[in-house]
Amino acid sequence: MRTMTGQPAAAGSEDQRGAPRAGATPGRPLLPGQPGRPDVFTFGETMVALRGSGPLKLGGTMNVSIAGAESNVAIGLARLGHDVRWAGAVGEDEAGQLVLRTLRAEGVGVSGASTDPGAPTGLLLFEPRLPEVTRVHYYRAGSAGSRIGADVIQRAFSAAPPRVLHLTGITPSLSPTARAAAGLVLQLSRESGSLVCLDVNFRARLWTAEAAAEVLREWIPFVDVLIASDDELPLCLPGSGGGGGEGSPGGGEGSQGAKGTTGANEGLRAEGAGAGMGAEWADGGLGADGGLARWASEPEEATVAGGAGACGGAIPLPPQEVTGDPAATVAAQARLLLDQGVGEVVVKLGAEGATAFTHGGSLHQPAKPVRAVDAVGAGDAFVAGYLSALLDGEGPAGRLERAVTTGAFAVASPGDWEGAPTRAELGMLGAPPGTVVR
Repeated sequence: MRTMTGQPAAAGSEDQRGAPRAGATPGRPLLPGQPGRPDVFTFGETMVALRGSGPLKLGGTMNVSIAGAESNVAIGLARLGHDVRWAGAVGEDEAGQLVLRTLRAEGVGVSGASTDPGAPTGLLLFEPRLPEVTRVHYYRAGSAGSRIGADVIQRAFSAAPPRVLHLTGITPSLSPTARAAAGLVLQLSRESGSLVCLDVNFRARLWTAEAAAEVLREWIPFVDVLIASDDELPLCLPGSGGGGGEGSPGGGEGSQGAKGTTGANEGLRAEGAGAGMGAEWADGGLGADGGLARWASEPEEATVAGGAGACGGAIPLPPQEVTGDPAATVAAQARLLLDQGVGEVVVKLGAEGATAFTHGGSLHQPAKPVRAVDAVGAGDAFVAGYLSALLDGEGPAGRLERAVTTGAFAVASPGDWEGAPTRAELGMLGAPPGTVVR
């Protein structure tokens, strides 16, 4: 059951760039498709992922794949029939070739990717410890992906400006150069008219909440679609220490490197299934109970969280947003972000599903019941489904429906992106148990 609150959206929000955006959300309109102009452009670090069958210290076999939040979204969109380009840096090594080969095989354009002869491709190790608990160890100190430069991303973006730019909050945490690249591409998106989608994807082990808030608050004036868990929203709200304004989204190699950007400088990580770079679903995925599960990041282990969210700890709310009703708090925070110029705010609410807030009201979509096999990657699948429906011209109801559907597919199969559905498979989720498709 879906519920809608508020007044219907106005029928015509337009600006000088063209037709009204799908869903009649105020803000920049979604650009129409054009030959040679991709649907989506995204960039970030993608690493080689090794998945064990049990405790790493006992040895055994491992499955070799790739993992990365942005490339997970890119693959999900490509499987749904969209023209999507990924840019990033890999090492001049066999691991880097695996990353590029896999993305090409999935139909993702990688012409904007670069090879760094002076740095290796990053590495992830997945260690299942309990049926619903996975530890993620990763080696990324000085990796090629963390050293991505603004010049590479500028060339890749400018070669074919997209209809939608997709960013995550992971990339700016990797290094000052990665942060600068993301800031530059935000400015380019405004100049080219591209709609901007930001998935907050906060990782407490990569940088502090304060450092993340400083960057994200600078970015908010550029964002059209904001996707976050309910405990990530405060990072984006206006507040003290929020950083620069609309004209300075990127920053450079100044204070950020000294103010909490630690992820690229640590060789080994042990993270929870909802907190690590390879576990890109952080509180957006469907758990074994058929609902959206919430996980915490704890030292050396992952646990099903009872209190902390994906951020691994509480993020203080601005004083004016503290209320006794969590739903009212989320709604108030979403309204603040809409007032800041965000076109729509999509909030992942754990077992309660997800809610989209626009200037026309709010819409809630419950989670899809599913038997979970692997929770990793469901948040990225959710984003891919949401953007796919947006590109198809669907309104908020259609976007949320496809998002929870693609998220459910992701956890019904092992791996970060392997279970992402094709367009023809979207209807399979509602088939009764025992169905055989012939």
